[in-house]
Amino acid sequence: MADIITLTDKARSYLINLLNKNNKQYVLLQAKGGGCAGFKYDWSFPDEIDKQDTFVKLNENKSLVIDRYSAFKLMYMNIDYVESISGCSLEITNPNATSTCGCGESFS
Repeated sequence: MADIITLTDKARSYLINLLNKNNKQYVLLQAKGGGCAGFKYDWSFPDEIDKQDTFVKLNENKSLVIDRYSAFKLMYMNIDYVESISGCSLEITNPNATSTCGCGESFS
């Protein structure tokens, strides 16, 4: 699945810098129940990971991990890092989402 998750160079750099700043090797992305549209994107820095999860290498020793239970909801998505006058954020384009909330943090 690593080949069907797309990260822009800006998103990759942002995640690597975030992992370095927090002295972590993995950033985990899950789709959890909640949010105003049914599911929300949940980011965390796990100390332990499940070897059955999907790993997207960011560099030689840092990885984005996609929770195996969330994988079918997140595959084919694109992650970008966007800077604007109102702030900076990771922007997810998820073709599996049939609708999203106004803030873009939850989907159905």
